[in-house]
Amino acid sequence: MEALMELQVVNREKVMGLSGAQSDLKSPFIEANTKEVTLNHLKRDCTIPVFAKDNEVTISHYEFIESMQHCVGTLFKTHLSTAPEIRVSHMIKGRTPEAIRKSVNELLPSEKTIYYERCAFIIEIPSIKETVAGNSLSLTVGGVRAYNQENLYSKKTIEKFKVFIGFKNSVCTNLCISTDGFSDELRVGSILELQEKMYALFSSYNIKNHSEKFKALENQFLTERQFAQLLGKARLYNHLPNKIKDSLPLLSFNDGQLNAVARDYYEDESFCRDKEGNINLWNVYNLFTGANKSSYIDSFLDRNVNAYTFTNSVSEALKGNSNYHWFLS
Repeated sequence: MEALMELQVVNREKVMGLSGAQSDLKSPFIEANTKEVTLNHLKRDCTIPVFAKDNEVTISHYEFIESMQHCVGTLFKTHLSTAPEIRVSHMIKGRTPEAIRKSVNELLPSEKTIYYERCAFIIEIPSIKETVAGNSLSLTVGGVRAYNQENLYSKKTIEKFKVFIGFKNSVCTNLCISTDGFSDELRVGSILELQEKMYALFSSYNIKNHSEKFKALENQFLTERQFAQLLGKARLYNHLPNKIKDSLPLLSFNDGQLNAVARDYYEDESFCRDKEGNINLWNVYNLFTGANKSSYIDSFLDRNVNAYTFTNSVSEALKGNSNYHWFLS
């Protein structure tokens, strides 16, 4: 598997012709409380959590990432892929048994242990591209693992992963993910089963169909009044009685993120309103995916997909579908 990855996975700087690290030049695909790490760091410097009652090991972050690299190398044999961009959060610290009675300031580096509760990563296939509204989109796969969504105090059981295939917008590093390219809970018992389910998801993904749906968004517009109405109703959404809320399209963005959408309607260099105050739905969608970068890792992909489904709900409202009209009425 390592030999295959060496052939197929190349350094991001070589693929993109850069001399520095990608993160030095572009904003990360997720921000919030995350930091960037390398695959080698996860493999060599981090302990692997176990299920407490039987001491069985979990599938580690680096095994998850390497498994996806293997899938990409197999399915996209004629294309180069970038090295994974990895973001982690919620460091869990520990110490070796020999250092159990030492104070913190006496600990040696070799006596400290760490692992990260949450991990998100993406791998680009930059030679597979689509263009929407002048934005270059590159095919991208990735995933999320959050140990806080596992019961590590029990015996070993089925483990859960989030996996996607979609696009990354080169203008802003926003991810563009649809329901067709996303599995919010791959439940597996082994690395082999994880690979098989990733193969199935990636193989069934229709690149052209996804990009055509994005292109349709650039031809639909909201006026400034409609956009203001949309955001105002979005702020009310979470306070609606459940009976009303259940009849409406899901919107999972919080008030802080909606404030960012409002700000960027005026200020974003790439996706702001035009001179008349109008804004097309492709730009609205990217305002939401941009605001989503402030999400925690464990809710990041779900909320990104929600940006897509919600924008399509607005599209249906503009077409006169009364089931989606509440946000614009």
